[in-house]
Amino acid sequence: MDKNAQAKDIIDNLRPYINQDGGDIEFVELKDDIVYIRLGGACVNCGLIDMTIKDGVEQIVKNELPEIKAVEVVM
Repeated sequence: MDKNAQAKDIIDNLRPYINQDGGDIEFVELKDDIVYIRLGGACVNCGLIDMTIKDGVEQIVKNELPEIKAVEVVM
């Protein structure tokens, strides 16, 4: 499986956890070892989203794919 498909699978696997709190997360693309995601639902106005992305999603992605530099949110 290529890196792009792996990154998408990781984000898809995290989606149910984000959905539990009324939010949504979607894989957009992998470019230059940065995973780009889009957020929806309750995530849009959540004050904890930076912590969720950096301390949660990004760490999980980096654990699975060590070559990933970051996870960034796009609109």
